[in-house]
Amino acid sequence: MIRNRAGAGQIAPPGAQLLAPLATMLLAAGGVAMAAEPIHLAASPLDGAIALDGRLDEPAWGSATAAELTQASPEPGGATPYRTTFRVLVDRERIYVGVVCSDPEPSRITGFARIRDGFMEGDDRVALALDTFGDGRTGYLFQVNAVGTLADGLIAGAGSFSYDWDGLWNAAVTRDESGWSAEIELPSRSLQFSTGLASWGMNVTRIVPRDRVELLWASPTLDSALIDLARAGRLEGTEDLVQGWGLSAVPYALARYVDDRERESGATTADIGGEIYYNLTPQLQGALTVNTDFAETEVDELQSNLTRFPLFFPEKRGFFLEGSNLFDFGLGLEEGFLPFYSRRIGLFAGSTVPIDAGLKLQGRAGRFGVALLDVRTGDSNGAPSTNLFASRLSWESSAGLRLGGIVTDGDPDGISSSRLFGIDAVYRTAKFHGDKNLEIGGWAAKSQSDPSPEGNSHGYGVRVAYPNDLWELELGFEEYGDALDPALGFLPRPGTRQYHAGGAYQPRPAGALKKEVRQLYFELFPRLVTDLQGRTESWRIFTAPLNVSLQSGDRFEANWMPQFERLEQPFEIAPGVVIPPGDYEFSRYRLEAGTAEHRTVVGGFSWWFGDFFGGQLDELESYLAWGDRLGWVAIVAKWQRFLGDLPQGDFDFTLGSLRLDLAFSRTITLSLLAQHDSTDNSLGTNVRFRWTPRPGTDLFLVWNRGYVAPPGESLRDLRLRLDGVTAKLRWTFRR
Repeated sequence: MIRNRAGAGQIAPPGAQLLAPLATMLLAAGGVAMAAEPIHLAASPLDGAIALDGRLDEPAWGSATAAELTQASPEPGGATPYRTTFRVLVDRERIYVGVVCSDPEPSRITGFARIRDGFMEGDDRVALALDTFGDGRTGYLFQVNAVGTLADGLIAGAGSFSYDWDGLWNAAVTRDESGWSAEIELPSRSLQFSTGLASWGMNVTRIVPRDRVELLWASPTLDSALIDLARAGRLEGTEDLVQGWGLSAVPYALARYVDDRERESGATTADIGGEIYYNLTPQLQGALTVNTDFAETEVDELQSNLTRFPLFFPEKRGFFLEGSNLFDFGLGLEEGFLPFYSRRIGLFAGSTVPIDAGLKLQGRAGRFGVALLDVRTGDSNGAPSTNLFASRLSWESSAGLRLGGIVTDGDPDGISSSRLFGIDAVYRTAKFHGDKNLEIGGWAAKSQSDPSPEGNSHGYGVRVAYPNDLWELELGFEEYGDALDPALGFLPRPGTRQYHAGGAYQPRPAGALKKEVRQLYFELFPRLVTDLQGRTESWRIFTAPLNVSLQSGDRFEANWMPQFERLEQPFEIAPGVVIPPGDYEFSRYRLEAGTAEHRTVVGGFSWWFGDFFGGQLDELESYLAWGDRLGWVAIVAKWQRFLGDLPQGDFDFTLGSLRLDLAFSRTITLSLLAQHDSTDNSLGTNVRFRWTPRPGTDLFLVWNRGYVAPPGESLRDLRLRLDGVTAKLRWTFRR
C-alpha cells in the first residue's frame, strides 16, 4: 500500500520499456491482415405489430429478407439436414430476429434449461452476437433454447465473455413437425449503441447438440467463434434506432428476517433502495445506486483449496456486472492478476459490508471505452466507512489494436490508503496468414500504499497466443513485484516472475477413425515461477498424451503433470497437517471422463493421484445430473473427496452439493441448493424462488439456512446456526 501520489510518468520503467517493442510487434502483425468484405444483411422496416409467440406468421416476416446459416463444425460448408434461416425486422425502438430451425427428427430436440442463464450445453439453441459500437471487439450475446429459456452476456473480446449480465429483452419459441422457431425481441432502450450508425456487427449461430453440429452466418470455419466480433457480418438498417430519454429507474423493496443462533440475536427489517440509469449520450450511461442490496444473488459454490494461495470467486452481483466488460485489462491474465476485482467492494473478511451509495459511468465515446465506478461503503465488521474508486479508459483502432489505462483508489479495510495505475495494449486479428487468429498483448502496472512497503511495487507482462482449431499455441511472461498491492484487485502470487508456454495439436481424424472420434488433443503446457532474484519457487509441466472427444460427445482424458514446489514457510494444508519448508518434486496423474451433455442422464469423474509433498494424495471428483428434455425438472449432484497420506499426518475431507431446479412456467422457477463441507462439518441450504411477470419486474423469495455439527460428530448432530428469509420486489421504469 502506498501513500505518495504518482503521475502516469511514474509507472514502472520496465513496463515502459516493454510497450515500445510491443508496439512494433503489433504494427508488424497488423501487416499480415488481409482485407475481406464481410457478409451483409439488410434489416427490413417493421410495418405492423409482432405477437411474440415464436411463430413467424405476421406479414412483415414474409416480406423480410432471409439469410441462411452454414455449417461451421464439424464440416465447414458441408451439407446439413438442419437448415436454418433468420430474418431481422427493425423500427425505431426495437429489433426483432426470427429464426426458423428445420429438424428431421423434432422429437429429439432438447431444452433441459428452464432457469435463466442456466447450463445449456446439451440444449438445441440459437444465439446472436451484436457489436453495437462497430469496434469489432465488444458487444452483447443473446441466446434462447428450444423451450424459450433466455441467456445473455457481455462480450469483452474474442476470448472474453461473461453470462452474468441480465438485459431486458424477450423471446418466444414454438415447435412443430418440421422443427422449431424463435422470435427474439430486443428493445433499443436495453442496449448501448452508437446512434446513427448505419450498420452493426452481427453473427448468428445454431447448435444441434445430439450431432454436435454448429452453424454460423458469418465466417463459418473451425477457427471462428460467435463472440469473435472481428469475424461478424454486418446488419444494415440500424441508423434510425433511438434510445428515448435514456432514463431507467430500478427501485426495490424488501423485508428480511435473520435469526443468528450463535449471537443469540434475531431481527426483522424492511428496506428500500435501487438504481437510476441515464444515458448522458447515446453511447455513455451514468448510474446511481442507493442502499444497494444483492439478496437475489446466487450463493457461491464451495471450493477446495490445497494450495497456499487465495481462491478466486466470480462476481455475480448485477450492479457490478453491468458494463464489466469495459474493465477488461491485458490479455489472458484471468485469475493471475486483476487490477480491479469488484468483489472487493461490499465484502470484507468474509462478511457483507453495506453499500450506502455508488456512481457509475460506462459506455463509449467514439473509439474510446469508458468505465468509472465510485462507491461509498458503510461501517461493518471492523471496517469503517470508506470510498472505493476504479476507472478504465481504452481506445480501439479499426486495425484491432486496443490501448488502455486503469486507475483504482481505496482499500476495503477503510483504514489504509492504496492506489494502482496500469496501462495495456492488446492486438487481435482473425486474418493472420489469411484466416487464422492471433493475439498479442502487454501491460504494466504500479501500486502505491500508505504506509509505503519496501520492495518492488511494479508489475508487467507480455503474451502471444495463436488460438486456432488445429494448433493452439501460447507464450507469455509476467513479473509481479513483492510490494505490488492491488487492494481493489486480485493478485495471488506477488513477488514472482512467471513464465508460461506450450501448445496443443488438435487433429480431426479422417478415414475409419472419423466414424467414432471427433477430435484428438495432444497438449504440453509448461509453467515456471521464480522469485524476483530468479530462484525457482515452482514449476509444472501439464501434459495430455491422451485426450479424445468422440462423435457422440463423450470424452476421456489422461494427464501426467510433474511439478516442483519450494516452501519458504510452513504450510498448513489441512487442520493439524503442516508441511515444513523445503524442496518438493513429485508427479501427479489424472484420469477423466464425461458423457455427452445432450443425454437425459449425464455424468463424469476426475481422479488426480500420485505423489504429493513427500506423501500421497487422491483427489476424486464426480457429478451426476438428470433432467427432463423439456426442462421442467433438473437435478445435479456433485461430490469431491480429498485423501492425503503425508509424513506430517493424514487428512480426509469431502465437499458435496445437491441442486434441484423446478420450472412451473417460463416465468416462475424454484431452485434448491444444499452444500456440505466436512472440514468444518457445515451444511448450507439456499432456496430461491423467482417470478418474472414481465422483463424488468421480479419477485424473489430467498431462504438461507446454515447448520454446523461439533467436530467429530455426524450429520445427525447438525445444529441450526443461521436462518434468514428475504422477500424482495424489484421493478423497472423506462422512458
